[in-house]
Amino acid sequence: MLVFWEQRLAFLATPKTGSTAIAAALESLAAVSIQRPPLLKHTTVHRYRRFVGPFLEAASKDNFTVVALMREPKDWLGSWYRFRQREETDEGKSTRDMSFDDFVRAWCKDPRPDFADVGSQGKFLRPRQGEGVDRLFRYEEIDTFVHFLEDRLGCEIILPRLNVSPPGATELSAGTEALLREVAAEDFALYQTLTV
Repeated sequence: MLVFWEQRLAFLATPKTGSTAIAAALESLAAVSIQRPPLLKHTTVHRYRRFVGPFLEAASKDNFTVVALMREPKDWLGSWYRFRQREETDEGKSTRDMSFDDFVRAWCKDPRPDFADVGSQGKFLRPRQGEGVDRLFRYEEIDTFVHFLEDRLGCEIILPRLNVSPPGATELSAGTEALLREVAAEDFALYQTLTV
């Protein structure tokens, strides 16, 4: 999470949407930068609106614009799957010995096994009551987000490539694709509302 005090802007770091690269590029400009632990770095919109936002707005006597990125849901899960194939991933969370199809089927279970327990973008971005994010951008159109930030922050932004998942196959069978669209219906519906 990054907070830009003068610009009254808060960036929520949706997991697996380039938040590490964004933090590396912009941390020096932010008044507040929370990069660890992951629970705080990836503060959900609900936690922000309940705890962080009221504090910032009381201190500044002003409203903050809350922004975040969202990735196409299947691609987002593909990034998690590939990320957890790295050698340094703990054994219980590793996806090295399974297909993407198996990973997605495990993610669709309730409860999810540890290796597939990566949450959902819909839950991260959904307010339990009240407001969500003010501006939600497509990860696949990150240039639009960068241009928005350049306008708000008044500087050129060049994002480094950091924390990138290794390459790997992410095909799904028709049955698994249908199951994913059913279980992740909220995520797909939210993603479809985002304009390019």
